[in-house]
Amino acid sequence: MPRPDLSIILVTPDCYETIRKTIHSLREQTVRDRLEIVIVAPSERTLCPVEKELEGFHSVRVIELGEIRTLAAPRAAGIRAASAPLVALGEDHGFHRQPWAAVGPAFTNGNPGVMSWISLVMDYGRWLKPVVGGVTDDVPGHNSAWKRELLLEYDTALERMMQAPTLMHWDMQAKGHQLYLEPAAKVHHVNITRLASFVPDHFYGARVFAAARAQNWPFAQRLFYAGGNLFLMPRTFRGWLGHIHRIGLESELLPKAWPLLLLSLAVWTLGEMIGYGLGMGRAE
Repeated sequence: MPRPDLSIILVTPDCYETIRKTIHSLREQTVRDRLEIVIVAPSERTLCPVEKELEGFHSVRVIELGEIRTLAAPRAAGIRAASAPLVALGEDHGFHRQPWAAVGPAFTNGNPGVMSWISLVMDYGRWLKPVVGGVTDDVPGHNSAWKRELLLEYDTALERMMQAPTLMHWDMQAKGHQLYLEPAAKVHHVNITRLASFVPDHFYGARVFAAARAQNWPFAQRLFYAGGNLFLMPRTFRGWLGHIHRIGLESELLPKAWPLLLLSLAVWTLGEMIGYGLGMGRAE
């Protein structure tokens, strides 16, 4: 039997139901018979998959990892277990539209609303449609495809790269590799709509990125970036506004969104400052 063309890594901290909608979206792909689904779960016994829904794929394998508290290590385990030359990281709240599996991805909003849009702009703003395809300096850390052999070259550092894939992309480009964005591939992304989840999610996301970036820096450099982050707030804010303008939502979104945008800026900046200054802690 020939190898699959693409392995998709799906992590569930509990059971199949968590990733069921994502599986449904992958079943709609015209090339699903060339897709390998790699499910990383605490236990195959407690996964309780619906076997009929997993039919039609090239293959499905389950990786047992015990208790799952973070995503980086399970994703790295899935990459190592995959058998296709290309691997992609799926999400339980990202639903793939045809022909996602044939190319790879721009984003649309799966649950439009003020908080949902702000969350999507913060995390994926530069990849929201409309976007121009071609060689780029970064691609989404989720739902993109990479050459598996390049990821395996990171060896024991792969877990750290999975914490903040942008850092991996910078490293790949420094080694002479190119990243490519294909707008024809679309992912419906479902976003946070509760403030009690919105604030910690973006705070910890910013802290993880900064801590992973500064992991091997001397203390003086970490301190410099922690303090200097305050001066980058206007640039960050302008970037978010630019994304909102580009997707044509300024008149609809901005009158309602100013308080949340300012709160988001404060939360993100504080997260990065603490990440640079104090490290990751339990943020992951």
